Amino acid sequence: MKNDAYVLTIDQGTTSSRCIIFAADGTVISSAQHEFEQHYPHNGWVEHNPQDLLDTVIQACRQSLADSGLKAQQITGIGITNQRETTLVWNKHTGEAIYPAIVWQDRRTAEICDKLKQEGHEETVTSLTGLLLDPYFSATKLSWVLDNVAGARGLAAQGDLLFGTVDSYLMWHLSGGRIHATDATNASRTMLFNIHTQMWDNGLLELFNIPQLMLPEVKDSADNYGYIEENILGHSLPIYGVAGDQHAALFGQACFEPGMAKSTYGTGCFLMLNTGDKPLQSSSRLLTTMAYRLNGKPVYALEGSIFVAGAAIQWLRDGLKIISSASEVEPLAAAVAIDHGVYMVPAFTGLGAPYWDPLARGAIFGLTRDTGIEEIVSAGVQSVCYQTKDLQKAMEKDGVRLDTLRVDGGMVVNDWFLNHLANVLDARVDRPTCVESSALGVAYLAGLQAQVYASLDELSQMWQCDRSFTAAMSKSTRDQLYNGWLNAVSKVQTQPELTD
Repeated sequence: MKNDAYVLTIDQGTTSSRCIIFAADGTVISSAQHEFEQHYPHNGWVEHNPQDLLDTVIQACRQSLADSGLKAQQITGIGITNQRETTLVWNKHTGEAIYPAIVWQDRRTAEICDKLKQEGHEETVTSLTGLLLDPYFSATKLSWVLDNVAGARGLAAQGDLLFGTVDSYLMWHLSGGRIHATDATNASRTMLFNIHTQMWDNGLLELFNIPQLMLPEVKDSADNYGYIEENILGHSLPIYGVAGDQHAALFGQACFEPGMAKSTYGTGCFLMLNTGDKPLQSSSRLLTTMAYRLNGKPVYALEGSIFVAGAAIQWLRDGLKIISSASEVEPLAAAVAIDHGVYMVPAFTGLGAPYWDPLARGAIFGLTRDTGIEEIVSAGVQSVCYQTKDLQKAMEKDGVRLDTLRVDGGMVVNDWFLNHLANVLDARVDRPTCVESSALGVAYLAGLQAQVYASLDELSQMWQCDRSFTAAMSKSTRDQLYNGWLNAVSKVQTQPELTD
């Protein structure tokens, strides 16, 4: 390890942009975060202003660098991790986005996906990409933009428009238009990338009517991407690592061996299990995806995606206004018995794995005159545990038993939540000393490329556990609580036959 190295990480998320500067040993030197506005123009639609993404990233980077006391010249390199599947299209001559960023949570293309399913395309899409035909992924979002923005198809056919996930958009702008690239993990979430050949797939491009001219170059997760412009931070710095946020978290949690798993609790919840150099095809509607790619060699993962985790707490704060900050959640949840009978199904933008029901909507069940803020807050937190149980059950059907789970993300500062999670899963839950696993993971990737670190073994030895949570709940109580959850979910499903 090169002890005098520093890596600047950009963590562009769904509700905020952050910059964290790490020392080589994983110590956080400085951190800055800027939130931005969410836009909901119609039911099930979620958009971001592309300029907000770029501006908040630059603000966070400048603030973090200033707070660190370092000069830009002392930064070894940059790592970028990002919200995945969010889709941007911009003019390659002006850099102007032709439409707002369509966020991963957006469900506007549900009918397009249904039509493609009815035409019998899902099996082919899944076999090539590991993904299901769902509005979650980028392909139908991109098609929608090209079909609904005047003149877009003509410009795309002429090569005047570029597509990218958030990492691509940021790199293009930070480099002054010199970089149009992505990494294999982000590419694997577009529904246009063949995870077996590791290339954009011509058949999929034809199916979704996407010109190949629009697509970024696909590189390794640790690679030489190019340089940001000097005017961003006062010195031109190399980008050495890029990965989608969940893949970066897997890397930051040092889940390098097949069978190791992490779950990230941010806006959504994403449980990812390393399956090694072989893609495991799920029979229970989980996703097969890239874990990371190093030196041209792909490592695969099985993933369960939950659309609403921390966003449920955010809704309790901003929507219902029954709490004023997330720090109130733990004492409120702990104030009532766990079997209070209230269930929240936070299907605000549909249900993710293993249900994949884009038209389902949220509900709260079991309300009585005795129900108060404590029960509703508890139900919100418990819903995240039960959704994780759904993923654990799905993995069991695929022949994988999840006994230990490394967790990270904003929610894991809540001990009550992690204790309940361990009880519901009947598994050990490990919280690391650094819960910023996505940023740390992409710092590790950039550090590998810059030869700050010699190997994955060295990174494995750096992982440290802050606290382990173990199950102490009886099987009968666990089954009773989970069966109540399944009953609540069944009442909001529009496609219940998919999970029989």
